[in-house]
Amino acid sequence: MTDFNELLINLEGVRKLFSAPDRSNHVVLENVNFRLRKGEIVSLLGKSGSGKSTLLRIIAGLIDATDGTVLYCGKRINGPVSDIAMVFQSFALFPWLTVQQNVGLGLEAQAIPVREREIRTLEAIDVISLGGFESAYPRELSGGMRQRVGLARALVMRPDVLLMDEPFSALDVLTAETLRADLLELWAKRKIPTRGILFVSHNIEEAVAMSDRVLIFSSDPGRIKEEVLVPLSHPRDKESSAFKAIVDQVYSIMTQRPLRSAGVDVSSLGYRLPSATPHKIEGMIETLIEPQFNGKADLPALADELQLPDNSLFQLLEAGSLLGFIRIDEGDAILLPLGKIFAKSEMTVRKSLFAEQLMKHIFLANHIHRVLDERRDHRAPEGRFIHELEDFLSETEAERVLEQVISWGRYAEIFDYDYTSGVLSLPKEDSDQSKENIIIE
Repeated sequence: MTDFNELLINLEGVRKLFSAPDRSNHVVLENVNFRLRKGEIVSLLGKSGSGKSTLLRIIAGLIDATDGTVLYCGKRINGPVSDIAMVFQSFALFPWLTVQQNVGLGLEAQAIPVREREIRTLEAIDVISLGGFESAYPRELSGGMRQRVGLARALVMRPDVLLMDEPFSALDVLTAETLRADLLELWAKRKIPTRGILFVSHNIEEAVAMSDRVLIFSSDPGRIKEEVLVPLSHPRDKESSAFKAIVDQVYSIMTQRPLRSAGVDVSSLGYRLPSATPHKIEGMIETLIEPQFNGKADLPALADELQLPDNSLFQLLEAGSLLGFIRIDEGDAILLPLGKIFAKSEMTVRKSLFAEQLMKHIFLANHIHRVLDERRDHRAPEGRFIHELEDFLSETEAERVLEQVISWGRYAEIFDYDYTSGVLSLPKEDSDQSKENIIIE
């Protein structure tokens, strides 16, 4: 039986702030408490921007926590730790170096003797099934093989703790499945010295298939919202009722998004609108009304039907919920009456319904339309709204949120946008109507 008494990583009250150019502070992580024990694989799930990758970098010693305690085997982490290795989402290989040279970089940086470095590098390459490609360059390798190089580069350090930031997300489904299975086999047969693994994922099935525990992060700021235990032995049967029940449980938790988070209300400029195009929202609603779902779909089944990764599906679900077309109930997406009308309507009616819901439920869209309506020329530069959003969001996130609401507003025809000049304006008909109102008054 696995011994879970020895603590590898211990985080208490971890907080992380990042400073914006205007010297304001953005809270990325708040009061994160976490323990990784010997013999555990733990996954982190959550919305993009919830601070999961930041947490990994704090544990790896690549960045410092603003507040709180970060310990490895009882000792404070004040910088990179030789016994903790990290695998990044991107392959991050040096194209001018061979596989063997890329894998051995960390050992070279630690001034390991040449002969020992060669032995350990070749061992890591063999363990990860890359034997025969030692002299190959990254351009000669497939995506899966390049990620194996990244994994070998971490394993060659013989890490006690292995951190992985979405290590399989850039791979095709089959390649990712193979690499996951190979890593679990190495872990189960103790072919690697690693005693604990912590990884970030956006794939719920992946997290349940690999982990002993799944930690679900909330956003704004990031913190551990809930923990789900996975008491299933490896290898796990994804078709079993027990596996599916845990997947459904995680889906249900992840779609229970509160209307208020850290004081940020959906009726506030500071709300992070989900990334979902109008046409994808349309597609989701049209799928939900199809006979096989008849207005109600289990979320894993909907993800499979739409062929979307979990994170993209959650963005769509949040958008549909915000606009009042669907609701999420215990892991099911359910079309609301307005959603059914939308699905059965022609495009002009759809746009009208979308516009009505956008103005009613999305504060930023209403705010932009009001500002444009109040201006004599009914025009305003995008920078005017980005500056407002930066009171709540980072510069990058402010630009993303504005880009999102612009795509919704243009679809609904409540305002226009000139990409070249970066100017928003009321549609001509609305502008003419506003002028008539001014003259009448």
